[in-house]
Amino acid sequence: MAGPSAAENYAGVFEGRLAPGQSPALLIVDVVMAYLDPASPLFMESAAAARDSLARLAAAARSAGVPVVFTNVSYRPDGADGGVFYRKAPVLKVFTQGSPLGAFPPGLAPLPGEMVVTKQYPSAFFGTSLAAALGKQGVDTLLIGGYSTSGCVRASALDAMQHGFVPLVVREACADRHQAPHEANLFDLQAKYAEVIGEAEALALLAPARVSPPEQA
Repeated sequence: MAGPSAAENYAGVFEGRLAPGQSPALLIVDVVMAYLDPASPLFMESAAAARDSLARLAAAARSAGVPVVFTNVSYRPDGADGGVFYRKAPVLKVFTQGSPLGAFPPGLAPLPGEMVVTKQYPSAFFGTSLAAALGKQGVDTLLIGGYSTSGCVRASALDAMQHGFVPLVVREACADRHQAPHEANLFDLQAKYAEVIGEAEALALLAPARVSPPEQA
C-alpha cells in the first residue's frame, strides 16, 4: 500500500509563510554560458527558458530602481581556491579564469554599476561580501533565480534566509539538469527556507508602486 504523498506528509508541520519586505533586490545566480552552450558538459536543456525569465525580471527591476546582483564562478588554473568542492566536482574546471564558458550570456549581462559577486562555492554569500553590501543598501528581500535549482540557487536561498533576508525563489527563473531534483528542491525550499513564487508574482513585487526606496546607510 502506498504511503502518504510528500504534500500530505508535510501538511501541518511545514506550513509557515514569509511575507516579502519593502526593499527587494534581484539575485541572478550563475547564469553563464557553461549552462547555455550545448558543447559544455554543464549544458541544461531548461537553462534558456530560465534565462529569458530572468531577463524579464531584470528589466522590471531596473525600471523600478531595484538592485540587480549577478554571480559568477572563477577558479585559479590549479583549482586550489575551490577546495573540497572543486575536488568533488572536477567539471568545475570549465570555470577556470578566462574561460568563455564563464561569460555572461548576451541579453543578460550586468550593466555598469551593477554588482557582480565572483564566488568559488555554491552559495552567493559564502566567502563574499554580498550580505554586507545588501545590508548597506537597505535590502530586506531577495528574488532569486539561476542555475542550478538543487545547487547554487538552493545554497544561496538558504544563506539568504540565514543572513536575515526574505528569500523568494522564482520558479520559472530556475533550472536544473533534471526535472526531479528541480521540483524536489523547490518543494523543500518552500517547506523550510523560502517562498517559491511564480514569475507573474515576482513582476508584481517589482512594480515601481510596490517598491520602497532602499535606506541609505
